[in-house]
Formats: sequence, structure tokens, C-alpha cells
Amino acid sequence: MSSIVLSGLSWTKPEGDQVFQGLDLSVGKERVGLVGRNGVGKTTLLNIIAGVLPPSAGSLSIEGKVVLVRQMLDAGSRETAADLFGARQAIELLARAESGTASLEDLAEADWTVRERIVSSLVRFGLATEPDTLLSRLSGGQRTRAALAAALFKEPDFLLLDEPTNNLDRAGRQAVIDLLGRWKGGAIVISHDRELLEHMDAIVELTTLGAKRYGGNWSAYRSAKAIELNAAQQNLAHTKKTAEEIERKAQVLAEREDRRNASGTRRAAKGDMPKILLGRRKSNAEASRGNVTELAERQRADALDAVSSAKARIEVLQPFSVQLPATNLPAAKAVLSLDSVTAGYDNEHPVIRDLSVSIVGPQRVALSGPNGSGKTTLLKVIAGEIVPIIGKVMVSVPSAMLDQSVSLLDRNETILNNFKRLNPGTTENACRATLASFRFRVDAALQRVETLSGGQILRAGLACVLGGSSPPSLLILDEPTNHLDIESIETVEGVLRAYDGALLIVSHDDAFLDNIGIDTYVEQPAHKCDSGAGCQ
Repeated sequence: MSSIVLSGLSWTKPEGDQVFQGLDLSVGKERVGLVGRNGVGKTTLLNIIAGVLPPSAGSLSIEGKVVLVRQMLDAGSRETAADLFGARQAIELLARAESGTASLEDLAEADWTVRERIVSSLVRFGLATEPDTLLSRLSGGQRTRAALAAALFKEPDFLLLDEPTNNLDRAGRQAVIDLLGRWKGGAIVISHDRELLEHMDAIVELTTLGAKRYGGNWSAYRSAKAIELNAAQQNLAHTKKTAEEIERKAQVLAEREDRRNASGTRRAAKGDMPKILLGRRKSNAEASRGNVTELAERQRADALDAVSSAKARIEVLQPFSVQLPATNLPAAKAVLSLDSVTAGYDNEHPVIRDLSVSIVGPQRVALSGPNGSGKTTLLKVIAGEIVPIIGKVMVSVPSAMLDQSVSLLDRNETILNNFKRLNPGTTENACRATLASFRFRVDAALQRVETLSGGQILRAGLACVLGGSSPPSLLILDEPTNHLDIESIETVEGVLRAYDGALLIVSHDDAFLDNIGIDTYVEQPAHKCDSGAGCQ
């Protein structure tokens, strides 16, 4: 029977930093979603299971054939779709046979059906692509589709998928969901796509403490985490009560010692006690008071540590929420107007044609459409980075755009200095208070942006743009959840739920769009991309 069994598995970086240790996990013919913060070692774990990396310690037992589909596929200048299928030589042999240059030995070894089988596999994933097509001419989403087709072509017992829906449009995401719905083998899927995780048989949460398995899909996992949150809240209440009790008892003991010492002092003042006995009593009193004080301080410290740990646990489990300054955007205020806009990078081949869109008041609008339909281009037109070929664009309120790299932040500066630059005139205390509400407390606000994770960068960008005294009335976001872990996505959701202005967003993540209250969808139709490399 096919199985993957990890026992005490550990991995340490070459420079000595330990990523995870002592992992115990068993996976059979089931679909397992692997979740956890970015940097906790999810991709590393898949690479170890696939044999790409050796473990630092522990054992790995695999019964069956394993195929790994990576999140980011390198597209070398000569790499083709056939390379993903491990069939370059077979395709080249067929080409020689068709041109009449193949030897008799070649003809005897030729797989005459390989091209048709590869094409059929690609078509099942919505790709009208030939095996000899260069990967560099495919978009990121198309390369992911091709890699998934190639994985199934190899007939594995286990699929290892690293963020398979990350670069895919709505149709591509559905193709992955359908694939796993039909899949009869085993699968380990790293994903932040909560819709995809709803189709798992189990969720494994990877943390620095190890791998914890939760039976059922994403909803079952969240229910279990809600129970953990309730238990953590009860534990916090208990630790607070214990700390208060310890403080009260310490005060009672201190007062009792003070009374005892005061009594001794009065007797000594009467002169009816030998000096040697008086000295001994004084020493004993001082030692007793010292012991009582030391014990009380130790108990206080332990109690405060317990309270601090309980609070930290709740912060991890509790959904992020923040209060933002109001934009006071009137409900009838014209925010954005696009009138018959045609735009693109090439006047002869525009990617946006005759598009009209309007936003009034605090509408929440999502731009949808397949990969390559020009959604990012449209955002750049609205932001004034691209001048339309035809038509008019009018933005009638203050606006801000966060692109996929959050380029409005200076990577070489601290979060605090970025906030001050983008919100001139804000006092130091106000800056610190706002950043603390976004969980950049004390020294965390002094981190340079270049040292942050993707989720931290986006959170910092949102803090700098929305946390000032006068936030923009229109916020534009381009695929904000790409490459973020689920905890970071839920943090972004918490921020956007607190924002009362108009929102224009490009995202393929339906769960994310539902959670931030999108009320209007604008469909960008697909168009032919003449470059063959995918359009923006």
C-alpha cells in the first residue's frame, strides 16, 4: 500500500539555522493540505520527501512513486513543455523520423504516440500547446498548468504540490480543484487557497514545534482552531486570576513580616533583650524578609510569564482586527470613471478595448478575468502610470495603489521612517501607536523593509497608507494575497474590513474577496496575446 512516513525528521540550513525538528507524520491515499507561516519549512519538507534534499536527521520511508510540482518553475531559454514531461529526447527522435534523418535504431526505439499523449494531457488543463513550445513563451499560470499535466502523465502514487493555484486564474484554480477531486492516490498540497483546502481530507499545520494533524477539510480545521482559541482565553483568565492571587498573598506576607519586625524593634527599644540575642534576631528577621521577598518576586515573575504566554497564544489564534481613521467618503460621491478606454503597451495591439467602468461612494469592486486579460494594465491606467490610447480616466478622490511588490515603500528604510515619509507631520507617538496596532510594536517598527517577509511588507504598506490621519478615499490593490501564507491573508482581510473607503482590487481568491465584502465584479474579457508569453 502506498504511504509516506516521517519519523523524527529534522532539517538545518547549511549556516546552522534549524528550520524544523522531530517531525512525525504519516500520509496514505488521502489529500493532505500543508499549512503554516512562510519560512516554517513547508517547501523544504516537500523537497525532502521528493528526494531533492536530504534530511539533517530522522528517517523517511516512501512506498510508491512521488512527483513534485514546484511553485516557481524556471523557464530556461531552451526548456520546452516536453522537458516537463521528461520527453525531450522522445520528441526530438520523432522530429528526426519525420524529417527522414532518423537511423533504423532510432526508428525501432521511437514512441510514436508520445506527442499525441502529451498534447492530450495539456489540453485537459486548457492548454493548446505543442510539446516543443518554449516555457519562456508561456505565462506563469500556463507553466503551472503544463507542470500539473506533466505530473499526471508520469502516473505517480503521490502528488506533491507547492502552491498549485498561486498564479492561476479562476478557470485554472477550478482545474486544480477538479484534479484533486478525481485523484485516487495520495497528495500533499501546500496552499493558502482556502477554497482548495476545503477539498482536503486532512490539514497538517507545520510550526516550529512540529507537525500537528487535524482531521477533515479547512472548515473542520478552523472549527478546531476556534476551540483552541476558547481554551486559550480560559487559560488567560485563569493565569490572570492566579497572578492576582499571588500578588495578594505576597502583600499579606510582606505586611505580616513588617508587623513581626516592628514588634521586635519595640522590644529592643525597651532594653530588656541581651545584645547578642538582639543581633541574632535582627539577622534572622532580615534573612526571613529577604526569603519572603525573593519567593514573592519569583512567584510574581512566573505568574507574569504565564500571563504573557497566554496573551501571545491568543494573539496567534485570534483573527486580526484594527481600527482605522475614517475616510468620510459620501455614498453618492463619484470616485472613479473610465469612459470607453482603450489602452496597452502597443497602440497596434491594445490589451484593453472600449472599457467603461465607474465607482460611486464606498463601493468594493473586483476586476476579474482570465490570466493575460489586462487587469494589471488597467490598474496602471487608473493609477496614471499608463496613458490610455483612447478614452478618458477620471479619479475624483485621493487614491493610493499597492502593487504586487508594494513599491511605494523604500526597501532601505525602516517601517517607521516609511510611515513618517508617507504621513508628514505625524508625531512620533502617533506613528508608533499606529504601527503597534498593525503589530509592529517597539523595535519591530525599526525593521528595514528589505528584511521583512511578503506578508509583513504588505501589512507595513497598508499601515503606512491607511493608518495616517487622512487615509485615501480609494485604495487599489493588485493580487495582494499572492505568495502570502494564510495568517497574513487573514491579517490583510482584517485591515480591509476596517477600511471604509472605495476599494478596487484584482484577485483570483474568491474566499478573500468574499471576506472583504466585494459587492461588484467587473469582468475583463480574454484577448489574444500576440507575444505568446502571456500579457499583463
